[in-house]
Amino acid sequence: MPVVVIANPKGGVGKSTLATNVAGYYASQGRAVMLGDADSQQSSRLWLDLRPAVARPVTSWDVNADLIGKPPKGTTHVVLDTPGGLAGSRFKNVIALADKVIVPLQPSVFDIFATRKFLDQLAEHRHAGRMQVGIVGMRVDSRTIAADKLREFVEGLGLPVLGYVRDTQNYIHLAARGLSLFDVAPSRVEKDLEQWRGICAWLDSK
Repeated sequence: MPVVVIANPKGGVGKSTLATNVAGYYASQGRAVMLGDADSQQSSRLWLDLRPAVARPVTSWDVNADLIGKPPKGTTHVVLDTPGGLAGSRFKNVIALADKVIVPLQPSVFDIFATRKFLDQLAEHRHAGRMQVGIVGMRVDSRTIAADKLREFVEGLGLPVLGYVRDTQNYIHLAARGLSLFDVAPSRVEKDLEQWRGICAWLDSK
């Protein structure tokens, strides 16, 4: 049962956007997916509450922010949205469960350096075990100097950049209806799905 953790100790970087769309992707592939939300803001949980009955099912995984146990049986894929400030015992608890960790990161020097220690910690765990770690650039144009700087920084850590997610209202409008990019006609979100191609390939990799 793959457990995908979306994590960054910095708030407001797009963790819930990634978590809900990863869950939506797995559901679109016919997976029995659970989405857990350990963040006090409960954005992913709200998304689940808004999700229409006609959409492909995503089950809620009720988790305790301070102690996250193993996900229950009866599912094939698990996605976990985590809070800002993830550190200490909570960090160790979450990482012990993770098969894959996606770190959303905005291409500003402030966000990069605020996340540096966290990425170093992940790198230590990645080298010690089977866990895979990937970066997703959030609200970024891949053609810009800022994107190049982000790529240069991440490659120095030996981590892959899975893709770049543009700043678009599509995510906001879909989230308000409990939907993901993978729940609507592809022609409506063609540019965004193209950006997710590398992310989805990484999610499907062993």
